[in-house]
Amino acid sequence: MGRYSTFKKGGVHPADKKELAKNSAIEVLPLPSELIVSMSQHLGAPAQCLKKKGDTVEKGEKIGEASSFISADVHSPVSGVVSEVRKVRLASGAVADAVVIKPNEVQPEMFQQKYNWMEQEKDELLSLVKAMGIVGMGGATFPTNVKLNIPTGKSVDALVINGVECEPYLTADYRVMMERAEGVLEGIMVLNKILSPKKIIIGIESNKMDAVKHLEDLIKIKNYNINVMPLKMKYPQGDEKQLLKATINREVPSGKLPIDIGAVVCNLGTAYAIYEAAVFHKPLIERVITVSGEAITTPKNILAPIGTKASDLISYCGGYNTQEIGELVSGGPMMGFAFSDEDTPMIKGSSGLLALLPVKLDTGVCVSCGKCVQHCPMGLMPNKMFRNIKYKNYQVAMDLGLMDCKECGCCAYICPAHLPLVQGFKLGKKLGRKK
Repeated sequence: MGRYSTFKKGGVHPADKKELAKNSAIEVLPLPSELIVSMSQHLGAPAQCLKKKGDTVEKGEKIGEASSFISADVHSPVSGVVSEVRKVRLASGAVADAVVIKPNEVQPEMFQQKYNWMEQEKDELLSLVKAMGIVGMGGATFPTNVKLNIPTGKSVDALVINGVECEPYLTADYRVMMERAEGVLEGIMVLNKILSPKKIIIGIESNKMDAVKHLEDLIKIKNYNINVMPLKMKYPQGDEKQLLKATINREVPSGKLPIDIGAVVCNLGTAYAIYEAAVFHKPLIERVITVSGEAITTPKNILAPIGTKASDLISYCGGYNTQEIGELVSGGPMMGFAFSDEDTPMIKGSSGLLALLPVKLDTGVCVSCGKCVQHCPMGLMPNKMFRNIKYKNYQVAMDLGLMDCKECGCCAYICPAHLPLVQGFKLGKKLGRKK
Protein backbone atom coordinates (compact mmCIF):
# COMPACT_ATOMS: atom_id res chain seq x y z
CA MET A 1 0.00 0.00 0.00
CA GLY A 2 3.00 2.33 0.36
CA ARG A 3 3.72 4.82 3.13
CA TYR A 4 0.84 7.11 3.98
CA SER A 5 0.72 10.08 6.30
CA THR A 6 -1.05 9.86 9.66
CA PHE A 7 -1.08 11.47 13.07
CA LYS A 8 1.77 10.28 15.24
CA LYS A 9 0.44 10.06 18.79
CA GLY A 10 -1.75 7.18 19.96
CA GLY A 11 -4.70 5.74 18.05
CA VAL A 12 -5.95 2.19 17.49
CA HIS A 13 -6.65 -0.11 14.55
CA PRO A 14 -10.11 -1.69 14.91
CA ALA A 15 -11.38 -4.00 12.16
CA ASP A 16 -13.10 -1.65 9.71
CA LYS A 17 -16.12 -3.90 8.94
CA LYS A 18 -16.80 -1.79 5.85
CA GLU A 19 -17.17 -4.79 3.56
CA LEU A 20 -20.74 -5.26 4.85
CA ALA A 21 -22.08 -2.16 3.06
CA LYS A 22 -19.21 -0.75 0.99
CA ASN A 23 -20.47 -2.07 -2.34
CA SER A 24 -24.10 -1.18 -1.71
CA ALA A 25 -25.00 1.75 -3.98
CA ILE A 26 -27.12 4.53 -2.47
CA GLU A 27 -30.83 3.63 -2.48
CA VAL A 28 -33.70 6.07 -1.91
CA LEU A 29 -35.90 5.11 1.03
CA PRO A 30 -39.60 4.82 0.17
CA LEU A 31 -41.59 7.55 1.89
CA PRO A 32 -42.25 6.55 5.55
CA SER A 33 -45.72 6.84 7.07
CA GLU A 34 -44.48 9.50 9.49
CA LEU A 35 -41.37 11.52 10.21
CA ILE A 36 -40.25 12.83 13.59
CA VAL A 37 -38.26 16.01 13.00
CA SER A 38 -36.37 17.17 16.08
CA MET A 39 -35.74 20.83 16.83
CA SER A 40 -32.35 19.83 18.24
CA GLN A 41 -30.48 18.61 15.15
CA HIS A 42 -27.28 20.47 15.85
CA LEU A 43 -24.74 21.49 18.45
CA GLY A 44 -25.92 24.52 20.39
CA ALA A 45 -29.35 25.88 21.26
CA PRO A 46 -32.40 23.99 19.89
CA ALA A 47 -34.40 25.68 17.14
CA GLN A 48 -37.63 27.43 18.09
CA CYS A 49 -40.56 25.38 16.76
CA LEU A 50 -42.74 27.35 14.30
CA LYS A 51 -45.52 24.79 13.84
CA LYS A 52 -48.42 23.35 15.79
CA LYS A 53 -50.70 20.33 15.47
CA GLY A 54 -52.87 20.47 12.35
CA ASP A 55 -50.61 22.79 10.37
CA THR A 56 -49.75 21.91 6.79
CA VAL A 57 -46.09 22.01 5.76
CA GLU A 58 -44.38 22.14 2.40
CA LYS A 59 -41.21 20.28 1.52
CA GLY A 60 -38.26 22.51 2.36
CA GLU A 61 -40.32 24.93 4.48
CA LYS A 62 -38.67 26.25 7.63
CA ILE A 63 -40.38 24.69 10.65
CA GLY A 64 -37.78 25.55 13.28
CA GLU A 65 -35.88 28.82 13.61
CA ALA A 66 -32.34 29.14 14.99
CA SER A 67 -32.65 30.53 18.51
CA SER A 68 -29.10 31.78 19.08
CA PHE A 69 -25.78 32.39 17.32
CA ILE A 70 -24.84 28.71 17.67
CA SER A 71 -28.04 27.15 16.42
CA ALA A 72 -29.52 26.11 13.07
CA ASP A 73 -32.81 26.32 11.19
CA VAL A 74 -34.82 23.13 10.70
CA HIS A 75 -36.85 22.44 7.55
CA SER A 76 -39.62 20.01 6.68
CA PRO A 77 -38.28 17.05 4.67
CA VAL A 78 -41.71 16.45 3.08
CA SER A 79 -45.04 18.06 2.28
CA GLY A 80 -47.70 16.92 4.69
CA VAL A 81 -49.63 17.62 7.89
CA VAL A 82 -48.31 18.06 11.43
CA SER A 83 -49.99 15.30 13.42
CA GLU A 84 -48.49 16.46 16.73
CA VAL A 85 -45.71 18.42 18.38
CA ARG A 86 -44.19 16.56 21.30
CA LYS A 87 -41.05 15.77 23.23
CA VAL A 88 -38.84 13.04 21.84
CA ARG A 89 -35.74 11.31 23.15
CA LEU A 90 -32.89 11.25 20.64
CA ALA A 91 -30.25 8.56 20.31
CA SER A 92 -27.86 10.73 22.33
CA GLY A 93 -30.26 10.61 25.25
CA ALA A 94 -31.20 14.27 24.92
CA VAL A 95 -34.89 15.21 25.04
CA ALA A 96 -36.08 17.77 22.50
CA ASP A 97 -39.23 19.17 20.94
CA ALA A 98 -40.14 17.47 17.68
CA VAL A 99 -42.63 17.98 14.88
CA VAL A 100 -44.35 14.75 13.82
CA ILE A 101 -45.31 14.94 10.14
CA LYS A 102 -47.65 12.67 8.20
CA PRO A 103 -46.47 12.98 4.57
CA ASN A 104 -48.87 13.49 1.69
CA GLU A 105 -49.12 10.51 -0.64
CA VAL A 106 -47.94 12.60 -3.60
CA GLN A 107 -44.84 14.71 -3.06
CA PRO A 108 -44.03 17.70 -5.29
CA GLU A 109 -40.95 17.82 -7.47
CA MET A 110 -38.81 20.51 -5.93
CA PHE A 111 -35.31 21.97 -6.05
CA GLN A 112 -34.92 21.40 -9.80
CA GLN A 113 -34.02 24.98 -10.77
CA LYS A 114 -30.30 25.73 -10.89
CA TYR A 115 -28.76 28.95 -9.57
CA ASN A 116 -25.41 30.43 -10.55
CA TRP A 117 -23.66 30.67 -7.19
CA MET A 118 -20.51 32.05 -8.82
CA GLU A 119 -22.32 35.38 -9.33
CA GLN A 120 -22.90 35.73 -5.58
CA GLU A 121 -20.60 37.40 -3.07
CA LYS A 122 -19.12 35.29 -0.27
CA ASP A 123 -21.36 36.96 2.34
CA GLU A 124 -24.41 35.99 0.29
CA LEU A 125 -23.20 32.40 0.09
CA LEU A 126 -22.57 32.35 3.84
CA SER A 127 -26.11 33.61 4.44
CA LEU A 128 -27.43 30.88 2.14
CA VAL A 129 -25.56 28.19 4.10
CA LYS A 130 -27.23 29.50 7.25
CA ALA A 131 -30.68 29.74 5.67
CA MET A 132 -30.49 26.15 4.42
CA GLY A 133 -29.75 24.82 7.91
CA ILE A 134 -26.41 23.24 7.02
CA VAL A 135 -24.52 21.62 9.91
CA GLY A 136 -21.52 19.33 10.17
CA MET A 137 -22.66 15.93 8.92
CA GLY A 138 -19.76 13.90 10.27
CA GLY A 139 -21.50 13.64 13.64
CA ALA A 140 -20.50 16.86 15.45
CA THR A 141 -23.39 18.86 13.86
CA PHE A 142 -21.74 22.23 14.50
CA PRO A 143 -23.63 24.95 12.54
CA THR A 144 -21.59 25.35 9.35
CA ASN A 145 -22.24 29.06 8.86
CA VAL A 146 -20.65 29.71 12.27
CA LYS A 147 -17.57 27.68 11.36
CA LEU A 148 -17.22 29.50 8.03
CA ASN A 149 -17.59 32.94 9.62
CA ILE A 150 -13.88 33.64 10.06
CA PRO A 151 -13.07 36.12 12.86
CA THR A 152 -11.55 39.47 11.93
CA GLY A 153 -7.78 39.28 11.84
CA LYS A 154 -7.64 35.58 10.98
CA SER A 155 -7.25 33.94 7.57
CA VAL A 156 -7.51 30.42 6.19
CA ASP A 157 -4.28 28.87 5.02
CA ALA A 158 -5.69 25.35 4.56
CA LEU A 159 -9.19 24.04 3.90
CA VAL A 160 -9.16 20.34 4.77
CA ILE A 161 -12.06 18.20 3.59
CA ASN A 162 -12.68 15.21 5.85
CA GLY A 163 -13.30 12.12 3.72
CA VAL A 164 -11.60 9.81 6.24
CA GLU A 165 -14.68 7.99 7.59
CA CYS A 166 -12.51 6.05 10.04
CA GLU A 167 -15.33 4.61 12.17
CA PRO A 168 -15.92 0.88 11.53
CA TYR A 169 -18.98 -0.10 9.44
CA LEU A 170 -19.70 3.39 8.06
CA THR A 171 -19.59 3.80 4.27
CA ALA A 172 -22.01 6.69 3.62
CA ASP A 173 -19.25 9.20 2.79
CA TYR A 174 -17.51 6.61 0.62
CA ARG A 175 -20.65 6.09 -1.47
CA VAL A 176 -21.14 9.86 -1.77
CA MET A 177 -17.55 10.12 -3.06
CA MET A 178 -18.09 7.34 -5.56
CA GLU A 179 -21.56 8.38 -6.77
CA ARG A 180 -21.75 12.15 -6.25
CA ALA A 181 -18.17 13.31 -6.67
CA GLU A 182 -19.00 16.20 -9.02
CA GLY A 183 -21.36 17.70 -6.46
CA VAL A 184 -18.80 17.21 -3.68
CA LEU A 185 -16.12 19.04 -5.68
CA GLU A 186 -18.47 21.88 -6.61
CA GLY A 187 -19.41 22.21 -2.95
CA ILE A 188 -15.70 22.50 -2.15
CA MET A 189 -15.45 25.28 -4.74
CA VAL A 190 -18.28 27.12 -2.96
CA LEU A 191 -16.27 26.78 0.24
CA ASN A 192 -13.23 28.04 -1.65
CA LYS A 193 -15.09 31.23 -2.59
CA ILE A 194 -16.29 31.78 0.98
CA LEU A 195 -12.94 31.12 2.68
CA SER A 196 -10.26 31.94 0.04
CA PRO A 197 -7.83 29.32 1.41
CA LYS A 198 -4.28 29.08 0.10
CA LYS A 199 -4.62 25.31 -0.34
CA ILE A 200 -7.34 22.67 -0.33
CA ILE A 201 -6.73 19.06 0.76
CA ILE A 202 -9.14 16.11 0.78
CA GLY A 203 -8.00 13.51 3.32
CA ILE A 204 -9.12 9.92 2.59
CA GLU A 205 -7.92 6.73 4.30
CA SER A 206 -6.07 4.15 2.22
CA ASN A 207 -8.91 1.58 2.42
CA LYS A 208 -10.73 3.78 -0.12
CA MET A 209 -8.09 4.12 -2.83
CA ASP A 210 -10.74 3.73 -5.55
CA ALA A 211 -12.37 6.90 -4.19
CA VAL A 212 -8.98 8.64 -4.17
CA LYS A 213 -8.45 7.80 -7.84
CA HIS A 214 -12.02 8.72 -8.78
CA LEU A 215 -11.71 12.16 -7.22
CA GLU A 216 -8.22 12.75 -8.61
CA ASP A 217 -9.40 11.92 -12.14
CA LEU A 218 -12.35 14.28 -11.85
CA ILE A 219 -10.23 17.06 -10.34
CA LYS A 220 -7.90 16.80 -13.33
CA ILE A 221 -10.82 17.08 -15.75
CA LYS A 222 -12.31 20.05 -13.88
CA ASN A 223 -8.88 21.66 -13.43
CA TYR A 224 -9.55 22.36 -9.75
CA ASN A 225 -6.67 23.27 -7.45
CA ILE A 226 -7.40 20.48 -4.95
CA ASN A 227 -4.98 17.89 -3.57
CA VAL A 228 -6.29 14.44 -2.60
CA MET A 229 -4.16 12.93 0.18
CA PRO A 230 -4.35 9.20 0.97
CA LEU A 231 -3.88 8.55 4.69
CA LYS A 232 -2.89 5.53 6.71
CA MET A 233 -5.79 3.61 8.25
CA LYS A 234 -5.83 4.63 11.89
CA TYR A 235 -8.60 5.57 14.28
CA PRO A 236 -9.52 8.39 15.19
CA GLN A 237 -8.06 10.04 12.10
CA GLY A 238 -11.45 11.56 11.29
CA ASP A 239 -11.21 13.84 14.32
CA GLU A 240 -10.25 17.28 13.08
CA LYS A 241 -7.22 17.63 15.35
CA GLN A 242 -5.76 14.30 14.23
CA LEU A 243 -6.70 15.01 10.61
CA LEU A 244 -4.86 18.35 10.65
CA LYS A 245 -1.78 16.67 12.07
CA ALA A 246 -1.93 14.04 9.33
CA THR A 247 -2.56 16.43 6.43
CA ILE A 248 -0.78 19.71 7.21
CA ASN A 249 1.38 18.59 10.16
CA ARG A 250 0.00 21.20 12.56
CA GLU A 251 -1.28 20.72 16.09
CA VAL A 252 -4.25 22.60 17.52
CA PRO A 253 -3.24 23.82 21.01
CA SER A 254 -5.35 22.89 24.02
CA GLY A 255 -8.46 25.06 24.21
CA LYS A 256 -7.96 26.40 20.68
CA LEU A 257 -9.77 25.83 17.37
CA PRO A 258 -8.42 24.88 13.92
CA ILE A 259 -8.78 28.49 12.74
CA ASP A 260 -6.18 29.43 15.37
CA ILE A 261 -3.63 27.54 13.27
CA GLY A 262 -5.06 28.85 9.99
CA ALA A 263 -7.20 25.84 9.11
CA VAL A 264 -10.85 24.94 8.55
CA VAL A 265 -12.04 21.33 8.47
CA CYS A 266 -15.27 20.41 6.67
CA ASN A 267 -16.85 16.97 6.35
CA LEU A 268 -17.21 15.63 2.83
CA GLY A 269 -20.95 15.09 3.24
CA THR A 270 -21.29 18.67 4.42
CA ALA A 271 -19.53 19.84 1.25
CA TYR A 272 -22.17 17.99 -0.79
CA ALA A 273 -24.97 19.62 1.26
CA ILE A 274 -23.38 23.02 0.56
CA TYR A 275 -23.39 22.18 -3.16
CA GLU A 276 -27.12 21.41 -3.04
CA ALA A 277 -27.75 24.60 -1.06
CA ALA A 278 -25.78 26.81 -3.46
CA VAL A 279 -26.89 25.25 -6.74
CA PHE A 280 -30.51 24.30 -5.97
CA HIS A 281 -31.28 26.35 -2.82
CA LYS A 282 -32.13 23.03 -1.18
CA PRO A 283 -32.18 22.87 2.63
CA LEU A 284 -30.59 20.01 4.51
CA ILE A 285 -33.67 17.77 4.61
CA GLU A 286 -32.19 14.37 3.75
CA ARG A 287 -28.89 12.55 4.03
CA VAL A 288 -27.14 9.28 3.18
CA ILE A 289 -26.96 6.94 6.15
CA THR A 290 -25.26 3.54 6.44
CA VAL A 291 -27.49 0.85 7.94
CA SER A 292 -25.17 -2.01 8.84
CA GLY A 293 -23.98 -4.45 11.48
CA GLU A 294 -23.91 -8.23 11.74
CA ALA A 295 -27.55 -8.30 12.90
CA ILE A 296 -28.88 -6.53 9.77
CA THR A 297 -30.13 -8.83 7.01
CA THR A 298 -28.99 -6.67 4.06
CA PRO A 299 -26.72 -3.75 5.00
CA LYS A 300 -27.28 -0.71 2.77
CA ASN A 301 -26.48 2.95 2.22
CA ILE A 302 -29.78 4.81 2.15
CA LEU A 303 -30.81 8.33 1.18
CA ALA A 304 -33.43 9.04 3.83
CA PRO A 305 -35.41 12.10 4.95
CA ILE A 306 -34.29 13.73 8.20
CA GLY A 307 -36.63 12.45 10.91
CA THR A 308 -36.85 8.87 9.61
CA LYS A 309 -37.37 6.38 12.43
CA ALA A 310 -34.81 3.64 13.01
CA SER A 311 -37.53 1.02 12.51
CA ASP A 312 -38.23 2.20 8.94
CA LEU A 313 -34.53 2.02 8.02
CA ILE A 314 -34.12 -1.43 9.54
CA SER A 315 -37.28 -2.71 7.84
CA TYR A 316 -36.04 -1.47 4.44
CA CYS A 317 -32.87 -3.52 4.96
CA GLY A 318 -34.84 -6.73 5.51
CA GLY A 319 -35.03 -6.45 9.28
CA TYR A 320 -32.86 -8.45 11.66
CA ASN A 321 -31.26 -11.78 10.81
CA THR A 322 -31.27 -12.92 14.43
CA GLN A 323 -33.53 -12.78 17.48
CA GLU A 324 -30.66 -11.70 19.72
CA ILE A 325 -29.68 -8.07 19.21
CA GLY A 326 -26.81 -6.69 21.23
CA GLU A 327 -27.20 -2.96 20.68
CA LEU A 328 -28.61 -0.42 18.30
CA VAL A 329 -26.11 2.36 17.68
CA SER A 330 -26.61 5.73 16.02
CA GLY A 331 -23.33 6.64 14.33
CA GLY A 332 -20.25 4.43 14.54
CA PRO A 333 -19.40 1.84 17.22
CA MET A 334 -16.58 3.94 18.70
CA MET A 335 -18.26 7.33 19.21
CA GLY A 336 -21.89 6.59 18.42
CA PHE A 337 -24.81 6.44 20.84
CA ALA A 338 -26.43 3.18 21.92
CA PHE A 339 -30.23 3.31 22.15
CA SER A 340 -33.12 0.86 22.39
CA ASP A 341 -36.28 2.56 21.07
CA GLU A 342 -36.76 1.80 17.37
CA ASP A 343 -38.97 4.87 17.02
CA THR A 344 -35.91 7.05 17.64
CA PRO A 345 -35.56 9.49 14.71
CA MET A 346 -32.40 10.10 12.72
CA ILE A 347 -31.03 13.64 12.66
CA LYS A 348 -28.73 15.65 10.38
CA GLY A 349 -25.61 14.16 11.96
CA SER A 350 -26.77 10.53 11.79
CA SER A 351 -24.10 8.94 9.61
CA GLY A 352 -24.94 5.37 10.54
CA LEU A 353 -27.46 3.04 12.14
CA LEU A 354 -25.91 -0.19 13.40
CA ALA A 355 -27.49 -3.35 14.77
CA LEU A 356 -24.76 -5.31 16.53
CA LEU A 357 -24.67 -8.84 17.90
CA PRO A 358 -24.45 -9.38 21.67
CA VAL A 359 -20.96 -9.21 23.16
CA LYS A 360 -20.29 -10.13 26.78
CA LEU A 361 -17.48 -8.14 28.37
CA ASP A 362 -16.72 -8.64 32.05
CA THR A 363 -15.50 -5.46 33.72
CA GLY A 364 -12.42 -5.93 35.89
CA VAL A 365 -10.15 -3.56 37.77
CA CYS A 366 -7.41 -1.32 36.44
CA VAL A 367 -4.10 -3.20 36.34
CA SER A 368 -2.05 -0.08 35.53
CA CYS A 369 -0.90 -1.55 32.23
CA GLY A 370 -0.66 1.91 30.64
CA LYS A 371 -2.28 0.88 27.36
CA CYS A 372 -4.87 3.66 27.62
CA VAL A 373 -2.07 6.21 28.01
CA GLN A 374 -0.12 4.72 25.10
CA HIS A 375 -3.09 4.83 22.72
CA CYS A 376 -4.69 8.17 23.70
CA PRO A 377 -4.38 10.40 20.60
CA MET A 378 -4.56 13.50 22.81
CA GLY A 379 -1.64 12.44 24.98
CA LEU A 380 -3.77 12.28 28.15
CA MET A 381 -3.70 9.89 31.11
CA PRO A 382 -7.11 8.20 30.99
CA ASN A 383 -6.32 5.88 33.92
CA LYS A 384 -5.62 8.76 36.31
CA MET A 385 -8.56 10.83 35.06
CA PHE A 386 -10.95 7.90 35.49
CA ARG A 387 -9.66 7.13 38.97
CA ASN A 388 -10.13 10.72 40.11
CA ILE A 389 -13.64 10.90 38.63
CA LYS A 390 -14.50 7.65 40.43
CA TYR A 391 -13.52 9.26 43.74
CA LYS A 392 -15.25 12.56 42.82
CA ASN A 393 -12.01 14.50 42.49
CA TYR A 394 -13.39 16.32 39.46
CA GLN A 395 -11.04 19.30 39.62
CA VAL A 396 -8.01 17.00 39.64
CA ALA A 397 -9.40 15.22 36.56
CA MET A 398 -9.91 18.62 34.89
CA ASP A 399 -6.33 19.59 35.74
CA LEU A 400 -5.17 16.37 34.06
CA GLY A 401 -6.75 17.54 30.79
CA LEU A 402 -10.25 16.04 31.00
CA MET A 403 -11.72 18.82 28.84
CA ASP A 404 -9.25 17.96 26.06
CA CYS A 405 -10.65 14.41 25.88
CA LYS A 406 -12.36 13.84 22.51
CA GLU A 407 -14.34 10.83 23.82
CA CYS A 408 -13.02 8.86 20.85
CA GLY A 409 -13.07 5.56 22.76
CA CYS A 410 -9.49 4.46 22.00
CA CYS A 411 -8.81 3.98 25.73
CA ALA A 412 -11.96 1.90 26.30
CA TYR A 413 -11.29 -0.15 23.15
CA ILE A 414 -7.78 -1.10 24.25
CA CYS A 415 -8.49 -1.52 28.01
CA PRO A 416 -8.01 -5.20 29.06
CA ALA A 417 -10.29 -4.60 32.07
CA HIS A 418 -13.09 -3.23 29.83
CA LEU A 419 -13.55 -0.21 32.10
CA PRO A 420 -16.31 2.25 31.06
CA LEU A 421 -13.75 4.99 30.56
CA VAL A 422 -15.63 7.16 28.05
CA GLN A 423 -18.82 7.08 30.10
CA GLY A 424 -16.76 8.12 33.09
CA PHE A 425 -15.22 11.04 31.21
CA LYS A 426 -18.61 12.26 29.99
CA LEU A 427 -19.90 12.19 33.56
CA GLY A 428 -16.74 13.85 34.86
CA LYS A 429 -17.04 16.71 32.37
CA LYS A 430 -20.67 17.30 33.27
CA LEU A 431 -20.11 17.28 37.02
CA GLY A 432 -16.78 19.08 36.74
CA ARG A 433 -18.44 21.98 34.92
CA LYS A 434 -21.11 22.23 37.61
CA LYS A 435 -18.52 22.42 40.37
